[in-house]
Amino acid sequence: MDTLFDLEEELKKLPASPGVYLMHNDRDEIIYVGKAISLKNRVRQYFQSSRNKTSKIEQMVSHIAWFEYIITDSELEALCWSAT
Repeated sequence: MDTLFDLEEELKKLPASPGVYLMHNDRDEIIYVGKAISLKNRVRQYFQSSRNKTSKIEQMVSHIAWFEYIITDSELEALCWSAT
């Protein structure tokens, strides 16, 4: 990714819409694809300090360089997107 990704700013821009999110590492590889009823709530959970995260999730989050998302009309549509 050419431009500097400001995590805090991007988290503020997340919509409360259903959708699919793609987490990328610093080599622009997709390391995780997920779906959400509310992109804002779900994606922010990864970056909030919490004792409830598994070590697997902690490890993945430590490798996230940037993320992107696709807004969908419903969680079902998001599920279809994330399965492809």
